[in-house]
Amino acid sequence: MDLDEIKQILDMMRQHDLSEFELERDNVKIRLRKNSVGGWNGTMPAQPPAPYVVGAGQAGESAAPAPPVLAPASEDIDLAIVKSPIVGTFYRSAEPGAPPFADVGQAVKKGQVLCIIEAMKLMNEINAECDGEIMKVYVENGQAVHYGERLFAIKPSQG
Repeated sequence: MDLDEIKQILDMMRQHDLSEFELERDNVKIRLRKNSVGGWNGTMPAQPPAPYVVGAGQAGESAAPAPPVLAPASEDIDLAIVKSPIVGTFYRSAEPGAPPFADVGQAVKKGQVLCIIEAMKLMNEINAECDGEIMKVYVENGQAVHYGERLFAIKPSQG
């Protein structure tokens, strides 16, 4: 399922004033639900409230998050990008006032905790997938993140 298909579904939801939509196709299940905050009346304001993804994944898949996705950075081919494997709230440390798990310039080891993403009251540790140095942190502490959103850029260690 690509972005254009999802946009078509969202348009259909707005046109028919649907509050929820669920689709299962090719072992992929997606459920969209309109945020009821503000009581959207179906008219088209400048920026209508966007439905949000409640759950998406392989049919029969467990609730455990997938490992972070590593992808080459567009800025520098030598960097590995750690992306969010889930939708949730990004936290750089275990508790308020504590030092961050990882910061720019810090060396990290494969498996080291980089951050926590809270999703549905569960704290999910996001770990480094390679040894290297943190080059960039893309997200601010306490910010909501989406699936696939960039979290960290890591320059992998040579060797």
